[in-house]
Amino acid sequence: METTGLVLVGLAILVGLLGVIVPALPGLLLVWGAVLVWALVERTALAWVVLAVATALVATGEVVKYLIPSRRMRAAGVPATSLAAGGVLAIVGFFVIPVVGGLIGFVLGVYLAERLRLPGHAEAWPSTLHALKAAGLSMLIELGAWLLVAGTWLGAVLFG
Repeated sequence: METTGLVLVGLAILVGLLGVIVPALPGLLLVWGAVLVWALVERTALAWVVLAVATALVATGEVVKYLIPSRRMRAAGVPATSLAAGGVLAIVGFFVIPVVGGLIGFVLGVYLAERLRLPGHAEAWPSTLHALKAAGLSMLIELGAWLLVAGTWLGAVLFG
């Protein structure tokens, strides 16, 4: 692959990092797609191995980013409906307040749902904090998978 193609694939991988931070973008899938395009153009044994590794990492990352945080949420007693409310308000907040609106909307949505479900602020706020920790853990897991895929691809390009 020529330098321009490698730069474009690298940029797509970097844009995938935004998908880790901005929940509306499919970050890991974008990274996997960039590696797929690279492998289809390269058509070498190394490219196919990198694609296989990237596929395994993305699949594992996607599964683990939901399993571990959701298990912790269930243990803390926070229902899925509160997370759904947080997700809806996160999307609205993302468009209403650029950059930080998603986070503000998520916190507000979870808090309001928990406030309706529980008797008072003293009970709703700890549940909201559990939801925030779970969302943060999910982002860290996805970031880890992104770093592993990006590092695998970059290593193949530089040293392959």
